[in-house]
Amino acid sequence: MRVNTLKRAAVAFALALPGAAIATLVAAPAAHADGCYTWNRNLTQGRSGDDVRQLQIRVAGWAGNRDIVENDGRYGPKTAAAVKRFQQAYGLRADGIAGPQTYAKLYQLQDNDCTPAHFSYNELDNGCGGSGWSGGPVSAAQTKQNALRTMWKLEALRKSLGDKPLNVSSGFRSRACNNQVGGASDSQHLYGNAADVTSRTSSLCQVARSARNNGFSGIYGPGYPDHDDHVHVDSRRENNSDRSSNTTSWSAPDCGIGAGSD
Repeated sequence: MRVNTLKRAAVAFALALPGAAIATLVAAPAAHADGCYTWNRNLTQGRSGDDVRQLQIRVAGWAGNRDIVENDGRYGPKTAAAVKRFQQAYGLRADGIAGPQTYAKLYQLQDNDCTPAHFSYNELDNGCGGSGWSGGPVSAAQTKQNALRTMWKLEALRKSLGDKPLNVSSGFRSRACNNQVGGASDSQHLYGNAADVTSRTSSLCQVARSARNNGFSGIYGPGYPDHDDHVHVDSRRENNSDRSSNTTSWSAPDCGIGAGSD
């Protein structure tokens, strides 16, 4: 967990001002809010481009029940719905349009390396004590990018649980690490698409149930073999590099979550 104090204080101040003042501060051509990324136009349905793709990474965790937000650079209905849920969660005007106030909140949440406020690359690279991002089935760059998307989903899950801390016990694993811990041969951990999480303030069942609304297509928790002490969440449905079909797979029987359940 890190804090970019000056940046967040400035953006929080802007968000606290009346609407007209906010427009004055953040609506004009956007100044760089940090060292990560700056949006320079409002985004609505029908728009496309890298700025849409960057937005999709950050709202991927607001996909809604059993859904995902494709990272395709096209601002379609799913992206608009996810933006609207993000806006509702943070008390913004919920119109599904990405504009100044939405960007201001994103700038407040993200750090200079593009990670969300409450998660870090170090946390997601800790399967066996940290090994960088190489040693998996895809390039180190792709693995790291996948891990970034995973973190933004975790940020949404954390928010949905009342902004209470989540602990990541295992994130990316190299093949050697995955073999060492006895992971599945084509585990989503190998791709940076998965995290095993625990919480001191929410039950594992609360975590698993909430994760159904936060863009995770793989969820395994209490009642599933070897998952009674953590919840595994992943993005298998979006992974086109593995050997599995792009489907949703949930199993936490002790929480009332099964293959055909909501």
